[in-house]
Amino acid sequence: MSIEFLRRLILFADLPEADLQALYQRAEPMNLPAGEWLMREGETGDALYVVLEGGIEITKRSGEQEVVLAVRETGEVIGEMALLAQMPRSASGRAVRETRLLRIGKEVFKEVLAASPAAMLALLHTFNTRLRSTEAMLRQTEKMASLGTLAAGLAHELNNPAAAVQRSSGQLRDALTEWQRSKSQLDALNLDSRQSEAVQALHDETAAHVAAPPKLDPLARSDQESELQDWLEGSGIDQAWELAPTLIAYGFDAPILKGLTRDFAHDHLPIVIRWLAASCALYALMDEVRLGAERISEIVKAVKAYAYLDQAPIQQVDVHEGLENTLVILRHKLKAGITVVRNYAPDLPRIEAYASELNQVWANLIDNAADAMRGQGQLTLRTYGRDDRVVVEIADNGPGIPPEIQSRIFDPFFTTKPPGSGTGLGLHIAYNSVVHKHRGQITLTSRPGATTFQVVLPIQLPRGQS
Repeated sequence: MSIEFLRRLILFADLPEADLQALYQRAEPMNLPAGEWLMREGETGDALYVVLEGGIEITKRSGEQEVVLAVRETGEVIGEMALLAQMPRSASGRAVRETRLLRIGKEVFKEVLAASPAAMLALLHTFNTRLRSTEAMLRQTEKMASLGTLAAGLAHELNNPAAAVQRSSGQLRDALTEWQRSKSQLDALNLDSRQSEAVQALHDETAAHVAAPPKLDPLARSDQESELQDWLEGSGIDQAWELAPTLIAYGFDAPILKGLTRDFAHDHLPIVIRWLAASCALYALMDEVRLGAERISEIVKAVKAYAYLDQAPIQQVDVHEGLENTLVILRHKLKAGITVVRNYAPDLPRIEAYASELNQVWANLIDNAADAMRGQGQLTLRTYGRDDRVVVEIADNGPGIPPEIQSRIFDPFFTTKPPGSGTGLGLHIAYNSVVHKHRGQITLTSRPGATTFQVVLPIQLPRGQS
């Protein structure tokens, strides 16, 4: 390397000759074999590097993958972001082939900036360009990663009701066959009008019990099933052990069934009770299919509302509906051991907003809260009006955010998570959406056991934006 090489670089072009000579003397040449790491994401940045020959691949962890941001070639500068922002390395660098570099330590770097305002401007321009490029690339990567996580969570949520519908619908054919057989036997009894009325009453009572089954604690249920099974066996009714749980589940205990002896002869009783048990089973399976389908419909509706599919980007938004849809979307992260407490203002007005983006804000804040609590704790959602604005507070009782880093949590690429667990863009994206897109405010208060993000949004977007 010669001093003329440095002079051709925009970063050093305006340095006085004496300063350039001093930089040349104090900089440290180094060689890096192909495949060797120059810097690692999360490390302390103590120097910047100039690529003299070869190339350095810049990568950043996003979830399980290593995202390639750029390849820095001869004449390019690397590592300036950590020095300017005074933060750990936000990306990693590895030689793609044998590479020669010039290492410029932190103190020498400061002297260069002090000696040359042009160098400072050139570096800030490089910093800004790379920041925008990196953020845009990682936004897309994080969107895809979030979409994958979201899809996995929704698949898990949909699997349970879908499996229930599949299982119940498969059992319906056998249940319907059994019911038709028992109904044919019942019709063959040539019941009189009083007995027909008793059968109709049982039918009506079955429908009512299926719609609202009695609530029994396990011990009481077990006692009632045992009592009914003994009575059924004593009455000569086969498979009493199978009939008893079904009948008890829908409110037909031993005293009620004993009352049937007033209306039906002893040899008619087994047919009536088998028909009654078959009716309970049939209604129950139909109700399971209905509940499973309703659950699937609820999830699909929430996803559609969350994304505001087929709608204009600006909507009159019900904030409570957006929060509830987000809770449905993230239920797989919340249901393990997190209690959700809602404290919603009943008269909260709708607001004008970029609906889908606002739901992403709620998703980022709620997802962060769930991560902070590690699946155990209380999530509190509070809303209220304030003059011509609405306020949404999302709080958790996790360990809190250390005071020394609270001022930086909205900075791009700043994260307290280990490399690969987060890109440091979630809160930055939320901040940009609330402050720049919606002309609102987002603030944090945090101490151990109480972390609250407060979002303040205007009811109407400023003129010229809506």
